[in-house]
Amino acid sequence: MPKHGKRFNVASEPIDPAESYEPRQALGFVKAGAVAKFDETIEANYRLGIDSRHADQNVRGTVSLPHGTGKSIRVAVFATGDKAKEAEDAGADLVGGKELAEAIQGGRDLDFDLTIATPDLMSEVGKVGKILGPRGLMPNPKAGTVTFDISKTVEEFKAGKIEYRNDRAGNVHGVIGKASFELEQLVVNLAAFTDEIVRSRPAATKGRFIRNLSVSSTMGPGVRVDLSHIDDLAAMVH
Repeated sequence: MPKHGKRFNVASEPIDPAESYEPRQALGFVKAGAVAKFDETIEANYRLGIDSRHADQNVRGTVSLPHGTGKSIRVAVFATGDKAKEAEDAGADLVGGKELAEAIQGGRDLDFDLTIATPDLMSEVGKVGKILGPRGLMPNPKAGTVTFDISKTVEEFKAGKIEYRNDRAGNVHGVIGKASFELEQLVVNLAAFTDEIVRSRPAATKGRFIRNLSVSSTMGPGVRVDLSHIDDLAAMVH
């Protein structure tokens, strides 16, 4: 059994690990237990009934959280000409074309959290795919990060749009806010994320799609959400 610190143990006291809780109660436990000296990140964790070995069962997309993530993200954009200016005007932190790819090849720090590219620049992006890919920074059409609609895309991600994808075990993790958020803001963000996950269900999957849902903070324990409330969460955004 792993050893945990005093704060973790105190935060775990009111939580029964064998129980699952109504979403507000679960998030209330997480928020109350986030007592670190920094503003802890709150995350939702979905275990899905998919087989990630099959391409037609993989889940990937984006969702705009109504209250954002509470995190300021740095966005890099591969674009030239008018689209480069559009990216700069929208608040992109790093903009470039061939010279940006060459800088990354040359060892430039990847001091950004998201990469967006216009379709015509993907040949340049491809040259640094082996560098960006393993760090989850490769633009992808399914995630909406390969587009000519640069201004809107940069603004949406800056405002709290997040990208998600399942891992090899069929899990999806995503930030839904900070411990400093009001409880209702966390509930609404969880509802938006859950609705998106429900709608992303691949046609090839069978049986129960969401097998488990838990919420947690950076330093705190995971709290299971009662799956009987999944439909209620998803319905909140309609």
